[in-house]
Amino acid sequence: MKVLITGGAGQLAQELRRTVPDGFDVLAPDRGGLNIADEEKVRDLIARQKPDVVINAAAYTAVDAAERESEIAHKINCDGARILSEAAREAGARFVHVSTDYVFGGNAASFHRVNETPAPINAYGLTKLRGEQAVRHADSNAVIVRTSWVYSMFGTNFVKTMLNLMQSRDRLSVVTDQIGAPTWAYGLAAELWRIVERGMTGATLHWSDSGVASWFDFAVAIQDIGIEIGLLRDRIPIEPIMTADYPTEARRPAFSVLDLSETWPVLGRAPHWRANLRAMLEELKLKGHA
Repeated sequence: MKVLITGGAGQLAQELRRTVPDGFDVLAPDRGGLNIADEEKVRDLIARQKPDVVINAAAYTAVDAAERESEIAHKINCDGARILSEAAREAGARFVHVSTDYVFGGNAASFHRVNETPAPINAYGLTKLRGEQAVRHADSNAVIVRTSWVYSMFGTNFVKTMLNLMQSRDRLSVVTDQIGAPTWAYGLAAELWRIVERGMTGATLHWSDSGVASWFDFAVAIQDIGIEIGLLRDRIPIEPIMTADYPTEARRPAFSVLDLSETWPVLGRAPHWRANLRAMLEELKLKGHA
């Protein structure tokens, strides 16, 4: 089975390449090899390669920059998703699209269910929502997977940023009133492959690691585990602060935890986020990426 993975240089695409099951032939161009917003090139590539499945792991994910570059974010997150899904459908390929918890506003103090009406509060979330809508309009058989707070040993993400800051600063301040669920891209990639292997179609699913955390909780866990396994040497103070104390260009949801109750019967439960964080940090140490 031939699978086209977009966003080949991104952390999720790299984990998808790392976890590819036997019997799959993978093509994973980076943005230089395939700009998903370039309709002519997308259609040409899919027509030539004739993939059985297209997994869209490409996205504009710079949440703050999206406030200034909303047109660029829209071209990638919405137009690109539409172009890919249309081209995949016309080629007879199944389409799997990765979305985000940020399609929800996060004002409620309850988990966000799959059928809840999205209400994004920033440009990034809005472009991802419009991407979902474009995909569903183009291909009713597409699978949309929303996830949250993704990190891995690849690319730039919260975990790697915190590790660098913990080695270069005397203290840190981290927001404590934004609640979500960290997700290891390695585990997410494995579930996307499971969706492909099972031939799932026409579904919207939520997937994250189990448990919840604030960014402050996440940072504390990174330091605690990092010191336990010898990835970090010195402990520094981490101060909890409120969102109002750390203004950003884009508003963030206060509570963006995805409800997983409809996913568990289909894909099973993910490990707790602390267990996956430990596994990722141990791998990071083993491979000398500290």
